[in-house]
Amino acid sequence: MLLPAAIPAQQKNQKAAAAKKLYCWDEGGRRICGDTLPPEAVDRARTEINASNGKTVKTLDRTQTDEERAAAALAEKQAKLAAESEAAVKRRDLAMAESYASEEELRRAYGDRIVLIEESLKGSRLAVLSLRQSLLGLLRQAADLELQSKSVAKPLTEKIQQQHADLLHLEDTLQQQMAERASLGTDLEQTLERYRALKGAGSTAHD
Repeated sequence: MLLPAAIPAQQKNQKAAAAKKLYCWDEGGRRICGDTLPPEAVDRARTEINASNGKTVKTLDRTQTDEERAAAALAEKQAKLAAESEAAVKRRDLAMAESYASEEELRRAYGDRIVLIEESLKGSRLAVLSLRQSLLGLLRQAADLELQSKSVAKPLTEKIQQQHADLLHLEDTLQQQMAERASLGTDLEQTLERYRALKGAGSTAHD
C-alpha cells in the first residue's frame, strides 16, 4: 500500500510520462525518430507522438521558405481580388437588372454609349492630326536652322519634345477609344444574356 505522501509523486511521474513525446521526421530519404528534436530538424515536416500510448499528437508541415511565403501571400491576394471582382460583377448586374425595364432600354443605353465614344474618337483623331501637323512644322523649323548651320534654340527644342510627348499620349488615348468601341458590340450581347438570365431568375422567384 502506497503512503499518502508517495501518491502525489507517483501521479507527477505518470503525468510526465504521458506528456513525453517522440518526434519523427524524414532526413535523406530515411525516417528518423527520437525523444528530442535536433535544431536542423526544426523546420522539417514532422509528426509528434505520445510516447506512452503511441498515438499521434500533432502533425506539422515543414516551415515555408521566404519565397514560398511570398508566393502564398501573392496567391491569397489574387484570390481575394478575384472574389472582389466577381462580387462587383454581381452587384453591377443586379443594378443593371433594376435600372432597365426592358431590353430596348438597355439597347438604347448602349446606343448612347456608342454615340459618345464615336464622338470622342472624332475629336481624338482631329487632335492627333492637328498636333502632328504642328510638330512637323516645328521639326521643319529646326531642320532649316541646322541646314543654315545655326543652332536650334532651347525653347524650340523643348517645344518639340513636349509636343512629341503630347502626340504619343493622344495616340495612346485614341487606341484605347478604338478598342473600347470595338468591344461594345460584344459587350452588348454578353450584357443582354446576363440581363435575360437575371430577369428570368427574378420572374421565377416571384412565381
